[in-house]
Amino acid sequence: MIAHVRGRLGSKSADRVIVETAGGVGYEVVVPLGVMERLPATGAEVTLATELVVREDGWALYGFLDESERRFFQRLTSVSGVGPRIGISLLSALGVERGARALREKNIALLSSVSGIGRKTAERLALELGEKVEDFSDAPSVTIPVGAEAALKALERLGYATADADRAVRQALSGNGTEGSGETEALVRRALQILTT
Repeated sequence: MIAHVRGRLGSKSADRVIVETAGGVGYEVVVPLGVMERLPATGAEVTLATELVVREDGWALYGFLDESERRFFQRLTSVSGVGPRIGISLLSALGVERGARALREKNIALLSSVSGIGRKTAERLALELGEKVEDFSDAPSVTIPVGAEAALKALERLGYATADADRAVRQALSGNGTEGSGETEALVRRALQILTT
């Protein structure tokens, strides 16, 4: 197994990079969006924790900036029917902490908002991994209050992606801890301010 790759960042494209090692080998590595955004400029030195996936149709190397991202990817792809493409999509959309929280809270709406994950796959992920991702987040599991759930649905009806709406509602809630269905309208207003700033 290739545990990590260290070298010069040769190029960056949509979802992959080329890491050129001192020995003259260039490794093509698929990375999640969050990793791509945190990579240095082309030409800089980089070290990626990697996971080699061998399949009948070829080999692929997946890269991460830290060990927790790699372990989360491994945990996701251990679920039957969940391949590396879905693992990368989930990491790209939610990251480790939010992804782990969505699994623990069995937030099917948020999980199924990720590209490539349908409702059945989201349910399978939540069922199989809900109790197995405690080590990926320090934040305690919190059930979304009724008002927040209604606010989330309202933002989705306004055209916001579930993942963005979820982030804004949680941020608005943490601002003053509003709970209950009577505060839905105020919560939507605060979430909209967060989304538009």
